[in-house]
Amino acid sequence: MIRRALLSVYDKTGLAAFAEGLHGLGVELVASGGTATFLADLGLPVTPVESITESPEMLGGRVKTLHPRIHGGILARRDVEGDMRALVEQGIGPIDLVCVNLYPFEQAVAGLALAEADAIEMIDVGGPALLRAAAKNSAHVVPVCRAERYADVLDELRAHGDVGPATRRALAVEAFSTTAGYDGAIAAWLGSDGVFPETFTPVFDKQLELPYGENPHQRASYYVERRARTNLLSQVDQLHGKPLSYNNLNDLSAARLLSLELAGPAAVIVKHANPCGVGVAATIEESYEKALAADPVAAYGAVVVLNRAVTAALGELLAQQFVEVLFAPGYDETAIETLVRKPSLRILNDLERRTFAAAELDYKRVLGGLLVQDRDVQRNDAGELEVVCGEVADERWGDLLFAWTVVKHVASNAIVLAKDGQTVGVGAGQTSRVDAVRIAVEKARALGHSPAGAVLASDAFFPFPDGPRLALEAGVTAIIQPGGSKRDEEVAAAVRDAGAVMVFTGRRHFRH
Repeated sequence: MIRRALLSVYDKTGLAAFAEGLHGLGVELVASGGTATFLADLGLPVTPVESITESPEMLGGRVKTLHPRIHGGILARRDVEGDMRALVEQGIGPIDLVCVNLYPFEQAVAGLALAEADAIEMIDVGGPALLRAAAKNSAHVVPVCRAERYADVLDELRAHGDVGPATRRALAVEAFSTTAGYDGAIAAWLGSDGVFPETFTPVFDKQLELPYGENPHQRASYYVERRARTNLLSQVDQLHGKPLSYNNLNDLSAARLLSLELAGPAAVIVKHANPCGVGVAATIEESYEKALAADPVAAYGAVVVLNRAVTAALGELLAQQFVEVLFAPGYDETAIETLVRKPSLRILNDLERRTFAAAELDYKRVLGGLLVQDRDVQRNDAGELEVVCGEVADERWGDLLFAWTVVKHVASNAIVLAKDGQTVGVGAGQTSRVDAVRIAVEKARALGHSPAGAVLASDAFFPFPDGPRLALEAGVTAIIQPGGSKRDEEVAAAVRDAGAVMVFTGRRHFRH
C-alpha cells in the first residue's frame, strides 16, 4: 500500500496531475524546498521535509533530504521485524513512494559560458541518494524518476490499490540507469581533458527500437550517446517509408561520414558499409549519375546520401532505382510526389547539415570489451603531400584528392580507382593489398570503365611493387598512398619506370 510519498523534483512537468492523483488516493505528500512550495501553491496539503528531519535546509540547499528520518523511512524493509521496530523507536514514518528527478547537470554544462564553480553546484547529491535508496528497497518502495511514468503509476494504484512487483522492478531499473548515467556524465565532464580515463563511462539512451539486427534472428536498438553534439538522426525527419533497420543505419552512418568530407555537389552510394559509387560534379544530378554508373549492380538496394536538395529531375532518376534509404538536405515537392510512389523507400530529410565533432571517440565492441580511439577525422595539409615521382598536372590533383578522401571510408585493405570525379573501381576488405588492386581493376573493366588514365588511392602503403605494377599495367597513371614501407624506393622506381606519378601523404587510413 502507498500511504506516504516523498516528492523532490527539479523539473515540475506533469507533477501537478501526479500529486493531485496521489492526494486523491489518500496518500500523504512529503516534499522538499521548491517542490513543497509548488504543491502548496496548488492548494494541496504537503508536509515539508524539514518538519520531519527537524533540521532546516543548510549549506545553500546542498543538504535537505540527507537525514536518517528520510532515508530510514525509505530503506526500512517492511518484512524485517528489526527494521520496523527501529522506525518505531526513532519515531520515523515509512515512505512508500519516492518521486525524484535530478538537477539538469548535462544541460547546464552544455552551455559554454557556465563557470566551473556554477557547474559543480548543478551536481545533484541528495536526489541520486533518494533514488538509489528507493530502488534498492523497491520491493517496498516505488521509485519514480520519469514524468512519463506518472500516469502508469496512478493507473495501477487506482486499479489495484498498489504497484505490482513487475512495475516496481522496471522502475528500479530506470532509477539505477538514471543515476548511473548521471554519474557517467559528470565523470566524463570532469575528465574532458583529452586523456583516456582508467574507467570509461559513456552514457547512451535508446532512441529507436529496431525491427531486428544484422539478421532477422537478432534483436536490435539504436542508442544515442548523451554527450554527443549530434548523432546519426539528429535534425533528421523521416518523410516516408518503412522503419529504419540496423543495416540501414550502419550504411547511413558510413555514407554520411564520407559525404561530409565532400564540399561540392556529391552523391555517395553505400552497400554493406562500403562506398560502391561516389560522384562529384557541377550539379547534384550529374553527381548522382556518376555515382550510380560507377557500379549500378552493387547500387541495387543501397543507401544513397546527397549533399544537395533533390530536384524534380533527380527525383525521377532516383525513382527508377531500388533504393533502401535516401538522405538529402531538402526535396522538391514534385520529387517527393514521385518518390513516395515507392512504398518501401525510406526518405530522410536532413534539416541541418552538420559536421561530426572532431573530439568524438570511435568505439568498437570486441569479445568482453571495447576498443576506444579518436575518430579518424584528420585530413592532409597540402604541405604533407610529397610528389615522389613524376609531375602532377593541375587537373589531376582533383581526382587524386577525391580518391584519397573516398579510400579513407572503404574497409581495409582498400583500393579506389577514380577518374573525372567518379569512382570507377573499388577493392574493399581484402587480406592482401595486391588482391584489392586486382579486384578494383577487374571491377572497373567489368563495369565498362577503362582503368586507363585513372588514379589509384591506397589506404596504406604498398609493401611491394606488385600492386602498383598491376595497376600501371592496366593504365593507371597516378597513385596516392601514405608511404612508409621499407621498400618505398623500390615501389617508387616501378612507378617512375612506367612514367607515372606517385604521391605520398604520410598518413594511413585503415578502417577495419
